[in-house]
Amino acid sequence: MTRYFREIFIKNIFAFIAFISVLLLGLIVFFLFREGIPIFQEISVSKFLFGSAWYPTYDPPEYGIWPLIVGSLLVTLFSCLIAVPLGVMSAIYISEIAPAAIKEVLKSIIELLAGLPSVVLGFFGMVIVAPWLQETFDLPTGLNIINASVMLAIMAIPTISSISEDALYAVPREFKEASYALGATKFETIIKIIMPAALSGISTAVILGMARAIGETMVVLMVAGGAAAIPESIFDPVRPMPASIAAEMGEAPFGSGHYHALFATGIVLFFVTLAFNLIADYISNKFKEVGSGTL
Repeated sequence: MTRYFREIFIKNIFAFIAFISVLLLGLIVFFLFREGIPIFQEISVSKFLFGSAWYPTYDPPEYGIWPLIVGSLLVTLFSCLIAVPLGVMSAIYISEIAPAAIKEVLKSIIELLAGLPSVVLGFFGMVIVAPWLQETFDLPTGLNIINASVMLAIMAIPTISSISEDALYAVPREFKEASYALGATKFETIIKIIMPAALSGISTAVILGMARAIGETMVVLMVAGGAAAIPESIFDPVRPMPASIAAEMGEAPFGSGHYHALFATGIVLFFVTLAFNLIADYISNKFKEVGSGTL
């Protein structure tokens, strides 16, 4: 009986902790909506989402966040185009190809990269990457989409690589041995057996990497350029939604339209992240089914 009550007690403790986590998330979302919804008494939802002008200090102010949405999506897209191939290929090399000595060194380097503060990467982008871009491509400024995308990719690579590596390690050894027994090469085994079996974990790694990129604040605040305008090229400066919230929240008077507009921007960012994760979860489950069917 003592063991039974102990198990019940532990189960209730875990349930209580889970409930607290959900409650805290619910309170955050409630506060976000409470502070953001009032802006729609001054401006329509469509004009807020698709307006092309963000001038909160004008008279009358304009609260169109379409340039901020475009900026967020562009830097996330380009960062993922860089981070996903590098992260997944590095995971494959570490888990399946690299000798033991090199494997330990690479794992340590990637873990060290994951521990770098975002402000350090922001300074690196401002001091090193921005002047190089400006001189090499003869640009007005090196603080632009490409700079922000590269810095975000550096931040996302460790997440993608580490989780993908765990997914590759989780593939049963019997699958590999059966492939080799049938005469498959190492490359064929990786591409046709290991990758399909680990697709669910790899897609989860990509999801988490992209989620970090789209929600990152400090890097895009420092190196994206801060221009709240629709970019015409990848070398134009932009202002993603997190950067706009961080840059302006300290200057917005409490309870003003500007204040509520920034919280409404947070609501949009919340829905973008939620939609992205729901789609990604569907893709992850689909890959799991495809991988299981292939094997």
